[in-house]
Parts: sequence; structure tokens; C-alpha cells
Amino acid sequence: MAARGYAAPPTPWSKNLAEPQIHETAYVHSFSNIIGDVRISENVLIAPGSSIRADEGGTFYIGAGSNIQDGVVIHSLETGRVIGDDQEPYSVWIGKNTSITHMTLIHGPAYIGDDCFIGFRSTVFNARIGKGCIVMMHALVQDVEIPPGKYVPSGAVVNTQQQADRLPDVEEEDRQFASHIVKNSEALRSGYQCAADEACIAPIRQEIAQSSDSFDSSDRGSQTSPSSDNSYSSMSSITAEVQQQVRQLLAQGYRVGAEYADERRFRTSSWQSAISIQSDRASDVLNSLADCLAEHEGEYVRLIGIDPKAKRRVLEEIIQRPGGSPVKASAQAAASAPSIRASQSASSTNSDLQSQVRSLLAQGYRIGIEYADERRFRTSSWQSAASIQSDRESEVMNALSDCLEEHTGEYVRLIGIDTKAKRRVLEEIIQRPSGKVSPTAKIAQNDSSASYNTAQAAADRNGGTSSTSLNQDTITQIRQLLSQGYKIGTEHADKRRFRTGSWQSCSPIDSNRESEVLDRLAGCMAEHSDEYVRLIGIDTKAKKRVLETIIQKPS
Repeated sequence: MAARGYAAPPTPWSKNLAEPQIHETAYVHSFSNIIGDVRISENVLIAPGSSIRADEGGTFYIGAGSNIQDGVVIHSLETGRVIGDDQEPYSVWIGKNTSITHMTLIHGPAYIGDDCFIGFRSTVFNARIGKGCIVMMHALVQDVEIPPGKYVPSGAVVNTQQQADRLPDVEEEDRQFASHIVKNSEALRSGYQCAADEACIAPIRQEIAQSSDSFDSSDRGSQTSPSSDNSYSSMSSITAEVQQQVRQLLAQGYRVGAEYADERRFRTSSWQSAISIQSDRASDVLNSLADCLAEHEGEYVRLIGIDPKAKRRVLEEIIQRPGGSPVKASAQAAASAPSIRASQSASSTNSDLQSQVRSLLAQGYRIGIEYADERRFRTSSWQSAASIQSDRESEVMNALSDCLEEHTGEYVRLIGIDTKAKRRVLEEIIQRPSGKVSPTAKIAQNDSSASYNTAQAAADRNGGTSSTSLNQDTITQIRQLLSQGYKIGTEHADKRRFRTGSWQSCSPIDSNRESEVLDRLAGCMAEHSDEYVRLIGIDTKAKKRVLETIIQKPS
């Protein structure tokens, strides 16, 4: 039952003093607020910090099995209603088995159907979202009706019906992800209810106490028993290289942890933490790692090195892949990089890629990798692959090879990172869905962080048509905007104006020809080479912006 449930206050438009109606099987955390005519169905989870306030609008409905996560705000205007599945009017209707995730704002009138997922910090206002839709993070859905089974990418602004009708369909892996969140929330709801019930929680506490006593006894025995070295027999699943790596981490004062992921979570980099390893004794740590590998056989497992003082990770290394096969630590990688999966011209391409990696490392840059399927590539929603901590060429090439093989049929791009300036110096697609590897970008030299060098910018200012130094993703983005009938604009700001959000417009771009637009963009970037420059997509009919993205930062 809600610890903080209140009747609606008397107002000029309503004096009914309606109170929340909460099903006995629902769990509402005491740090949440439920006000007014809010109808919460069975098996619903209302997490801490959420605010559901039906003090201005009319009835709110939350369907069975749904979850309202931390920091969610649900409110409504005094006027405006949607028709719920029971054909009655509501200010806000949320269907069954739907996830409203962290920090989301749902402002009525709003309808969200069954089996939907609304991502972190997204906003839904005066909209109807059909059954089975997935809205990813930081999106805005306003004044539209989204058909069932549609996918809204992260950061999207959907506020015209034309945009809503063009949305892609949800894919099976997205449905599985949404279903997984609902199942986790159901487990959390049961867990919270058990924790609040002394009859349920007492046996668990007793079991923990007994396990703790048993562990302490066996630990003391291991310190005195001459056969304690036999504990290493359980470590057969850990290679000698990984054992050596663990010892090196502990010798440097680092902590060791482990994470695991099934195939789906691995693809989305959604790793889950294994049991915490508090010991700094190598035998204890290795035994815990061996137990983790055994428990998650058939899944990915990675070793984590943690600097507790700086509160950061110093190592992320996959030590098991599905099937339970142990993986050698990257510190013991082969001296020469393996061949990278590509087309028949792979030998020459490998040489180009290896030269590019060598050049980046020679300048003191770090290497990163990102990947995207066709849908994510169209929306520029790249995902980070496993972090590459090494600065040795052979180890970096091994990691690149693994990533390309793992994401066959997807886009993969190479990232050059200036760790001191905390900026990217290179973004280059090295694999496309066809498998083709095509490293062609120029690596930034010295302090140049923009995608343009001085000579190119000068040519552009003088009316030249060359645009080969443009970032390929930016060119693709411009091409998509123009094909949809949008205009292109640019704005610039120095560091002071950037901090205050006071952008200034570059010269207007009246053309809709790609070559001319690219030239004008290059001219603005060259003219303001030491400033921030951002690309603007403009819907001239609706007189609104559809895109704002920074394409240059000060060196």
C-alpha cells in the first residue's frame, strides 16, 4: 500500500477529493507520491521518487504488470482526455505490461498501449502510442498518434503525424528487451513485498547468517590446512594468462570484479554485475572467478580491474564466451595482428588499417570501436564495443579483428581518442554490412580537432567543390535531411557563448543541392575554426528544427 497517497485537493474545476485506488498486489514505494484519482491495477511496481499527480487532470489508469520507475512524473492538463481500452475517458492511460523508465515525463492527455517501453528521460505529451511501441532514450513524442509496433530512436523528436507514420517497425530483439524489463520489475515487486513482510524475510536473513558462519569457518580452515592449494583445482576454467593478470592487478592495489551477459545483452553492451569480490587474496579471487564462469556457462564473462581510489576501471577483459570456452587475456596476444574478416582484397586493406592504427598510437591516441546495425546506422545510434585499454599495436589489432568478426553484417567504425583533451580525433567506418573494410579517413594531426584542414577550408571558401575531408556520417546525415525536403543551417559559438547556449547563425544556406550545402558547411567551419559549429535541420513548413548536432569543437 502507498505510504504517501493523498486525496486530490479542492480546485475551481474539481472538488471531488478523489483518492488513489491501489490493488492489493501492487507495490508502491514509500518514497513515491500518488495524488488524486489514480487507479493502479494488480502486480504494478511504483519505484522510489516517482510522482503520479492527478490533481489537475482527470482519472489516471496504470494497467496490470506495468512498472513506473524511479523519478517518473505523470501529470495532466485540466482539459483533454483520451479513450482507454474500457471506452471510458482518462487524462492518462497506461496499458498492461508497459515500462515507464527512469526520469520519464508522461503529461496528459496521453495514451500508452499494452507492452510498450518508454526510455529514460523521454517525454510524452498530448499523444497516443499504440500497443507494442518502443520509445528509446531522450525522445519527445508530442501531438501525434503512433501506430502499434513502431520504434522511436533515441533523441528523436516526433511532433508531426508525417514523422510518426514514417517510423520503423520494432524488431524482435527490441520486443525481447522490453519483455525482459517487465520480468525484472515483477521480480523486484515481489522482492520489495517480501522485504516488508517479516514472515517472508526472516528465513532469508537466517539463511544468510548461516552461510556467513559457514564461510568464516571454511576460511579459517583454509589458512591452516596444508592442502589449501587444492582449491586451485576449481580454477581449471581460468587460463594461466588470466590468473597472471589477476595477480598483477592485485599487486598494483586494484580490486577485481566480474560481469556477465547473454547474447542479447552482449550485443547491446548491457553487462550485469556478478557477485562482488571483496578479497585481495589471489586464491579467493580466482576461486570466485571460477565459480562465476561455471555459473554463467554459455554466456559472456569479463574480468574487471578497479582502481578503488580513483573510482574508475583500469581493465575490461572478456575471459569467457558462449559455450564456456575460456579466452586468453589480451596481454598475451600474439605478436602479429591476425587477418581481419573482409573482402578478397583484405590483405591490402589490413595493411591500410594497421598503418592507421600505428599512426594513431604513435601520436599517443587511444583506439576505440563502435558498431551499428542498419537501423541504428540510419539514426546515428552507434553502440560502443568492448573498451581497448592497450597501446600495443598487436593487441589493438587483435581486438579490432574480434570486433569485426563478432559484428559481421553490421557497420563498424574505428575511433581515435585524444585522452588528454577528451575528444575524438578520428571516426572512420572500417566495415559495412557487406563485410567491406574501407579505412580512408585522414587522422587529425597535432591540435586540429575539426574534420577539415586549413587547405581544404581555404578551397571551400574560394568556391571549391571539394568536400572529401567531411566526416562521412555528417555527409550521410545531410543527404537524409535534404531527401526529406528539409533545409540545412549552421550556427557557431565561442567557448563563452557555448556555455550560455548563445549560438550565432552562419550565412544562410538557400540551396538544396548536396555539393553546394557541403561547401557552405565547410566554409562556416573554416571561418570559425576555433569555435563550436553545429548543423541544423529545418522543417520550413512547420517552421521548426528537426535536428541540432555539433560537428566541430574548438581545438
